[in-house]
Amino acid sequence: MAKAFFRLQKFLRRTQFLLFFLTAAYLMAGSLLLLQRTRLVIQQGPRGTSANQALPVPEGMAGVGIADPRMLQNPRPSPRLLVGTDTMQEPAPDQWHGPRWFVSRNSELRQLRRRWFHRFISDQEPMQTAGFKAMKHTAEHQGTYVGCFSDDSRERTLKGAVFYDLRKMTVSHCQEACAERAYTYAGLAYGAECYCGNTLPATASKPEECNSECKGEKGSVCGGVNRLSVYRVEELRAGARRRRNVIYRGCFRAPENLTDTFPASLIQPNLTVEMCSEFCSKKEFPLAVIRRRECYCGFPTGRFSLHDGADGQLCNRTRNASSAAEGKYCLVYQTPVQDTRCTDRKFLTTKSKVFVALSSFPGAGNTWARHLIEHATGYYTGSYYFDGALYNKGFKGEKDHWRSRRTICVKTHESGKTEIEMFDSAILLIRNPFKSLMAEFNRKYAGHLGYATDRNWKSKEWPDFVNSYASWWASHVLDWLRYGKRLLVVHYEDLKQNLIPKLREMVEFLNMTVTEDRLLCVENNRDGNFKRSGAKQKDFEPFTQEMKDLINRYILTVDEALRGRNFTGLPREYVPR
Repeated sequence: MAKAFFRLQKFLRRTQFLLFFLTAAYLMAGSLLLLQRTRLVIQQGPRGTSANQALPVPEGMAGVGIADPRMLQNPRPSPRLLVGTDTMQEPAPDQWHGPRWFVSRNSELRQLRRRWFHRFISDQEPMQTAGFKAMKHTAEHQGTYVGCFSDDSRERTLKGAVFYDLRKMTVSHCQEACAERAYTYAGLAYGAECYCGNTLPATASKPEECNSECKGEKGSVCGGVNRLSVYRVEELRAGARRRRNVIYRGCFRAPENLTDTFPASLIQPNLTVEMCSEFCSKKEFPLAVIRRRECYCGFPTGRFSLHDGADGQLCNRTRNASSAAEGKYCLVYQTPVQDTRCTDRKFLTTKSKVFVALSSFPGAGNTWARHLIEHATGYYTGSYYFDGALYNKGFKGEKDHWRSRRTICVKTHESGKTEIEMFDSAILLIRNPFKSLMAEFNRKYAGHLGYATDRNWKSKEWPDFVNSYASWWASHVLDWLRYGKRLLVVHYEDLKQNLIPKLREMVEFLNMTVTEDRLLCVENNRDGNFKRSGAKQKDFEPFTQEMKDLINRYILTVDEALRGRNFTGLPREYVPR
């Protein structure tokens, strides 16, 4: 017995040594390979090959961690991944309303989507890095440095506008953002946060306490922890842009008592739109209201909500705004100043007892809905994924773990029984599939704010995209209807058309209360930072008749499922084309 035990002990010692030797050899081989690839990147750099191109991502890493399916850009699936995708075309007509097909197809698509690797992140990083370098050498601080000040979030004076950019914030970027909105001062904090206002903070701090380097400009200081680096914005730059940023809101019936409705006023014999807008901007009000020679400044409120516009003929829209019909009507303009009554946000102080999802198909307006919810409730929303572009624009819940329960709700595009049953309740956001598919395709090829090119639309990628993603749109809704425990169905089109009533319904579903003035503030800031800009083709129709027939059948199936669960059917504009 002792002899056998000795042999076993001897064998284990040899095995330990062998394992140690193999581990050391593996690490050395990996180090050599890394050095070789690094040298290859350096050698290829002058010819324009990026590091991301020189180091291909192994296919097996697709399952590591949680990745947002929408962040997987420009599909380049391998032949093995495309096995069976030909069956994504059309099932037999008698199977269109069968739930089994959608369940199996949803599982198949979910696996396929999670394995698709796209080049969005690799394409964006070099561009942003190049931008930082150019900014460092060409940007000049146009404003005058005032000093370092204490920053109290509860009694902040620079609160006229707030911007976040946790990757490329610079002093010039903050100054320009404040100048575009006609503010006098720009303050930077934490290396990435920008605050605008017309009043200096009350408490000065030691210069060395502003010690945070700007995220997008090495060598420059952007405040510190609870400290603001404050600059006086260049007057000429601000003045040159004030006229351009004044937006005409319309003609409205004046409230009975203007002085009680609006907290600031000015009477000027030769009053002009520019004079009134500049006066209200200095007072940090988003609305400039003109009646004859009188200028009033304020916010949209219950007494003056801007919901019931009057016939434009009742107001005289001349440049000097010298008169309005009998003084009963007034001209309303939006100043460059941001409405800040609803911009304060924070994490929940105690963990939420109810785990709520904000679920949608990609391209259905989830980011916009998060913007509305955050500003209405004052609390951050979370995400099942991590999108750096959203985090950099102020969605701080992106970096918080999605199961922390410190956010008011959690964004997800997932479907399937396991993923859905993790949540106690959900807001299910649905958008017209034709619009959703186009929005998601734009995002995949041009980011959150751009439009795909003609070349993208005419490529083979577009029909492949429609064939795979159209069925995902339907299966996503069907799965949430089947497995969701408590649902609030919101149609994107209804939310856009009736913002305040629908947003109030969403806030109540989240078990929160909100004032009417705060909802009006949200309405005044409804677009957020992710409204697409640039050239948009008019009457653009990328869908072939075959694509329309395919999507129309999914629309009928989803409409029937919604009505079967006693929800309102799809809006009329979803009616098959």
